[in-house]
Amino acid sequence: MYGVAAFALAVGILSVSILRSSLVNYAFAASKSTPTPKPQQMPEVDYVMTLPGKVLPGNLLWPVKATRDRIWYLFTFNHLKKAELALFFADKRLTSGQSLFKANDSNLGLSTITKGEKYLEMAAREEELSRGGGQDTSVFLAKLAAASLKHWEIIEKDIIPGAPEEVRPHLTQLLVYSKTAFTKASETLISNGKESPKNPFQGQ
Repeated sequence: MYGVAAFALAVGILSVSILRSSLVNYAFAASKSTPTPKPQQMPEVDYVMTLPGKVLPGNLLWPVKATRDRIWYLFTFNHLKKAELALFFADKRLTSGQSLFKANDSNLGLSTITKGEKYLEMAAREEELSRGGGQDTSVFLAKLAAASLKHWEIIEKDIIPGAPEEVRPHLTQLLVYSKTAFTKASETLISNGKESPKNPFQGQ
């Protein structure tokens, strides 16, 4: 009887050993969390903006300055010079508007930037008239393309993030001016075999 029990015990131990050796051991490596990619720093556009000056919109002397600009523009008859002047006014008003936003005067800042972006559109239009008249505008086109990218950069990166929530959609709409001006200038340069400034906002 004891022999049978011992035999049964031995068979049981042997069966357990065989069963254990046949089992597959799955080793699960600890899951590694994928690091969140750091946002790439957008390169700054290589274009020097005109400083706003001391007389900003809201200043008592601003109407005098704005009237002077309109007369200056009106009595400039060469289309290319008119384009250069319009771009100068566009840059001035953008940096003036930027200063107003920093001073928490968002309404006046928005109005000033809007006028500036319309001057940018006028610069592009005067360039087309100049080119249509036979003038070589390639140097100005390269400047206009770079300026348009700089306007795009300043509005999107510097002004919109700090602007009041209700003003941001209006600023976003203004980007159409700089985007359109850049696209036209860039396409014209390339079609004429000239190099165009690279667009760091490609796809936006």
